[in-house]
Amino acid sequence: LTHAASVILKFTRPLAPSFQGKYGGVSYFITAYIDQDQLPPLEARKSFEVVENIDVNTPSLLSPVGGSKEKRVTFFFLSDGYVCIAAKIDRKGYCPGEIAINAQFQNNCSRIVVPKAAILAKQTYLVNGRTKIFREKLTSVRGNHIITGMSVSWQGKSLRIPKVTPSINSNMIRLEYSLLIYVHIPGTNKLVLELPVVIGTIPYSGFNSRSSSVTSIASNSSASMSWPRFEFPEQMEAPPCYVDRADNSLIDSPTSPLLNEYDRVLDSPIFMCVPPPTYTEVSE
Repeated sequence: LTHAASVILKFTRPLAPSFQGKYGGVSYFITAYIDQDQLPPLEARKSFEVVENIDVNTPSLLSPVGGSKEKRVTFFFLSDGYVCIAAKIDRKGYCPGEIAINAQFQNNCSRIVVPKAAILAKQTYLVNGRTKIFREKLTSVRGNHIITGMSVSWQGKSLRIPKVTPSINSNMIRLEYSLLIYVHIPGTNKLVLELPVVIGTIPYSGFNSRSSSVTSIASNSSASMSWPRFEFPEQMEAPPCYVDRADNSLIDSPTSPLLNEYDRVLDSPIFMCVPPPTYTEVSE
């Protein structure tokens, strides 16, 4: 004989979303069994996933995110100018697809720099009072070289967001995403601007198509964006001491190694110097 029965299970409290990461994960299984007299029970086990719906159309995720950052470049304790970033995205919540970046880069140092952007995932594990963190770069895009005294603008620069697990904020595991907009500066640490991003499950409903979305985002954001005015002070500050340099390196250490991919800018000259005169010109 064959019998079929439907069973509905109700959970008394919210469950953490299913997730498998570097140092652990959250998995769910349901087991059904039948007791038999004088025989071992029959069991059947099946896994299932728990997904937390995150609507990127909520007001908190629709607000623009932006910022600016500046880095002074030194060479043998002498000032070599500075590099600036100002960037903005139209909202905080996104789904897998594309994100439009509006940014402005200014190079006032003697080196050739390269603007880039990347999506960073941060996994935080909280178990028995201990914390374990794992960071991973998911995707990236780069721009053209910027020579000395030049500035470059990104108007709706597209960066692909791969298909990833939505953001998680539970008591055991946190999964956070951020958009890193940075400048590769040969001979020194990168200038990094980090913008928080939430990856959701319910897509943005502001536009009908992807092409119109990217175009409208770029036009609206660029029109409303007020770029900060970077000015180099007349009075130069003293170079930082060794302790300050060591502290800054320790702060940047978790993120910076993820951005140290191969770059052809290393094959080009670091400094934009005028070549020395030929022997004939000197002798004359």
